[in-house]
Amino acid sequence: MQTLPNPLSSASAQSAPSDTGIVRRKTRPVPVGSITIGGGYPVAVQSMINEDTLDIEGSVAAIQRLHEIGCEIVRVTVPSMAHAKAMEEIRDRLYKSYQPVPLVADVHHNGLKIALEVANYVDNVRINPGLYVFEKPKSDRTEYSQAEFDEIGEKIRETLKPLVLKLKEQDKSMRIGVNHGSLAERMLFTYGDTPEGMVESALEFIRLCESLDFYNLEISLKASRVPVMIAANRLMVRRMDELGMEYPLHLGVTEAGDGEYGRIKSTAGIGTLLAEGIGDTIRVSLTEAPEKEIPVCYSILQALGLRRTMVEYVACPSCGRTLFNLEEVLHKVREATNHLTGLNIAVMGCIVNGPGEMADADYGYVGKQAGVIALYRGRDEIKRVPEDQGVEELINLIKADGRWIDP
Repeated sequence: MQTLPNPLSSASAQSAPSDTGIVRRKTRPVPVGSITIGGGYPVAVQSMINEDTLDIEGSVAAIQRLHEIGCEIVRVTVPSMAHAKAMEEIRDRLYKSYQPVPLVADVHHNGLKIALEVANYVDNVRINPGLYVFEKPKSDRTEYSQAEFDEIGEKIRETLKPLVLKLKEQDKSMRIGVNHGSLAERMLFTYGDTPEGMVESALEFIRLCESLDFYNLEISLKASRVPVMIAANRLMVRRMDELGMEYPLHLGVTEAGDGEYGRIKSTAGIGTLLAEGIGDTIRVSLTEAPEKEIPVCYSILQALGLRRTMVEYVACPSCGRTLFNLEEVLHKVREATNHLTGLNIAVMGCIVNGPGEMADADYGYVGKQAGVIALYRGRDEIKRVPEDQGVEELINLIKADGRWIDP
């Protein structure tokens, strides 16, 4: 989806509000293969395959399916060295049979050797600070001494340094992905099970990377509870502003569930932050096939005016003044035009509010009187036609303007 460079510079793209009034937070550009996160580029869409990475054929097919429907960055799980080595063949098969796809490897649990291996075959390595250097909890612990805290911090530096140097050498990137459900024990003892603990966990790893002159970082702070996810990301932005950091943020409500509520949870968390200008890449984490996540991502971005990837339909809720079956007509209009990109089409039940409510639409379909449809281009009425010819004549109007593309 993101095939062309942003025509705006990063400064102009992020200092000026969009036509929706959203002013995006200024962030540094971070590469993930052919996609750039932050730096004024469009908010990128991510997802994750659920195939076992050792299933090379299945993984290649799953990555291709996601990419073909608009997933711009695909994450794969890499829990062992065998999985890491499998990524070489997965990458090579994609190159030969399809095309390069921006890939992220998910590495957990004392994963230095795994991360070093898989870094050769992917564009970005995601590590979880709570698990990267695993601290076995002690049931009888009552406090964490500064010496213990510092000792683990030094161990983290030792294990992180080789990975950072390899990614830096190859001009690749890292996601520091904090999860509310897997904070390190010492962070829990120091800050509690709080957004502050999540932020400090991320900042510790950021500082270690910066001490090695590595800045290709993307940060995520995820939680299964929307208020925690929102609070953590807001606090992260405040702390980065205080420290002069401009790292892009990946947004998501982890373990959102499925169905309508999973989509609502994700939209509430992701959409709230995007509306505040926070967020450079997103994933909607559903307990469904990964392909089901992509339309939700683009719908969130389209609703906020941050991406235009589909037709924007404006339709009134219907009332006693409606002069035709609004639900049926909207379905017909959508069925005929939903393959187009970037148009605003309004379907309004009557003339009372129609022209005013659809003022920003490219085309309007308005009930003028019983059995008669008025077609608009912008604010101008173009023609009146019998209701049974309305959809056909709308298509003809779009074609006449050179904005029609055959399905």
